[in-house]
Amino acid sequence: MPQYWYNVNTHQVEQDAQSGWKELIGPYNTREEAEAALAKVHERNETWEAQDDD
Repeated sequence: MPQYWYNVNTHQVEQDAQSGWKELIGPYNTREEAEAALAKVHERNETWEAQDDD
């Protein structure tokens, strides 16, 4: 089963990690999950920042 990765430099989804690990977010089971990687990162960051404010 392939894995999908989001490349933070190219803003493209890669199948089976074509780039270096410092450039990738993942792995994800589907291309759609990988495409939403940055949105998920931003969502988690906002949650953590809100917890820090408490």
